[in-house]
Amino acid sequence: MACFVVGDIHGCLVETARLLENLPLKPSDRIVFLGDYIDRGPDSRGVVAYLISIAKSMNNELVFLKGNHEDMLLAYLGFPGHYGEMFLANGGQATLASYGIPHMAISQDSAMARIPADHLEFFFSLQRYCLYDSFLCVHAGIHPLKPLEAQSEIDMLWIRNEFISNRHRLPYTVIFGHTPQNDVLFDLPCKIGIDTGVVYGRKLSCIELDEKVLFQIERGGRQIKRSAVKGKWPSPSFPATP
Repeated sequence: MACFVVGDIHGCLVETARLLENLPLKPSDRIVFLGDYIDRGPDSRGVVAYLISIAKSMNNELVFLKGNHEDMLLAYLGFPGHYGEMFLANGGQATLASYGIPHMAISQDSAMARIPADHLEFFFSLQRYCLYDSFLCVHAGIHPLKPLEAQSEIDMLWIRNEFISNRHRLPYTVIFGHTPQNDVLFDLPCKIGIDTGVVYGRKLSCIELDEKVLFQIERGGRQIKRSAVKGKWPSPSFPATP
């Protein structure tokens, strides 16, 4: 079984579908999505509908993690979450427009009336993190000084520089998104950041963790670039940082 990890999508349906359709998947393979399916991009509703559809049709294990943008949406709608007051200003208007809610009619009530029940169920079902061998997949990162069981949801969804700029104590290589980079951030064996800013006109990235292969598609592109990843990769006995 191989494990493919997909970075932040942000409403970019065309690139997401093209990437997934061109991955060398076998039925037993796992695909982990790091969250931020919605906001800013052209078709958040289409992305969610597509992911729900492939989860039913593909012969693969699909793992959907929660991003901070799904967290904001849930809080905006009145459900448990963080910073719902920031949702509209951080790309949420594009999400609501994709659900057919015109700008002048945006409200919590209109959003709840237009978002399909299976989409809400999708948002409710999102996971905080996923472990695979020596890898920890999480949306934003982890607090570098805390053990896994002590990590808070708000750090896993929202942390940036405190995680990126420091070594952590966990015995995993952390695969994360959330903080867009011009290209994949490699800080091996500690962390790999794969939000490469497709919604900002750059790339959507996917990393395969067994053969160490990176798959990328440019915004608006058709070709999938495949490249081998070099560096000091962890073994299952990868030790925690002292």
